[in-house]
Amino acid sequence: MKLFARTLRLWEVRRQVASWSLVTGQGCLGLREGRCWASTRAVRTRADRQKFGHCFITTGRIMRPDDANVAGNVHGGTILKMIEEAGVIISTRHCNSQNGERCVAALARVERTDFLSPMCIGEVAHVSAEITYTSKHSVEVQVHVMSENILTGTKKLTNKATLWYVPLSLKNVDKVLEVPPIVYTRQELEEEGRKRYEAQKLERMETKWRNGDIVQPVLSPEPNTVSYSQSSLIHLVGPSDCTLHGFVHGGVTMKLMDEVAGIVAARHCKTNIVTASVDAINFHDKIRKGCVITISGRMTFTSNKSMEIEVLVDADPVVDNSQKRYRAASAFFTYVSLNQEGKPLPVPQLVPETEDEKKRFEDGKGRYLQMKAKRQAHTEPQP
Repeated sequence: MKLFARTLRLWEVRRQVASWSLVTGQGCLGLREGRCWASTRAVRTRADRQKFGHCFITTGRIMRPDDANVAGNVHGGTILKMIEEAGVIISTRHCNSQNGERCVAALARVERTDFLSPMCIGEVAHVSAEITYTSKHSVEVQVHVMSENILTGTKKLTNKATLWYVPLSLKNVDKVLEVPPIVYTRQELEEEGRKRYEAQKLERMETKWRNGDIVQPVLSPEPNTVSYSQSSLIHLVGPSDCTLHGFVHGGVTMKLMDEVAGIVAARHCKTNIVTASVDAINFHDKIRKGCVITISGRMTFTSNKSMEIEVLVDADPVVDNSQKRYRAASAFFTYVSLNQEGKPLPVPQLVPETEDEKKRFEDGKGRYLQMKAKRQAHTEPQP
């Protein structure tokens, strides 16, 4: 009876949120397949949130069997897509908070995202997003994901991420508009945000020029080599992949990238694999409806228990002869191999063959050692 009563209360809340959003046009941007709902967290009035820079939104939905990966947990790409959906809602709302040209926020970059704990089917995912910095043409959104067991009420943190958006004019989506500023409660918050903005801007530009190569297939590759596990997925961008303004949702692209990276990891170790973390995802250019995109993944580095996979997204505007194929996005995904009990397994060591592969291996090793040092510094007791 208690479970039945709790279920009724949950559905009543969802019904009320859906009704409220249909009346006000806020809180929920479409109840997709009747299972996605969202609401704003009324910590302050809208004027107060804008004045002090506390812009919040919380979305949530129950995890269903079609969200599962091979290991039975929620697919990492599904969580990335939910993170991006919350980010685009709050950033688009903020960028349209003042009178002026209407716009839509487009994802430009996702900072490193760690998968701290697996999320299970049947749990409710709560995604909380907050605007923490604005530059002249970009918005920083920090997102936390909590999983809730609705039978016991227990919650745990599963993901933290930082996303950057730019506002694009509805009249011309190639035009970037200015972002309404926020007021910070402390001066150091603005200074820290400016440092994060400059760092991500520099890295995003460096990554765009660094990732100019193409993943080429190799006939009869040897096991444990880069060529043996590299994979590609070709996808025709349709209306369901896009915003109302004709370019692809960032969350859709991230989910496809995670799928390709998972295939590479599974081919390499031939076991169940799960996403452990995602290094910065850089979106270099918009992907428009009607493009054919090629998502390519290749192994770059292996430690004893983890694998780093580079994923590149190239867009080919087949219906527009005036534009050539271009690099749309790039990222590094880290996966771990698990046994049937969900315990980490040793990873077969990658065998780099060419000079480029050896260089990418050393670069990946550097990123691995850098993140390992950061984790150790956080876990060591402070004097």
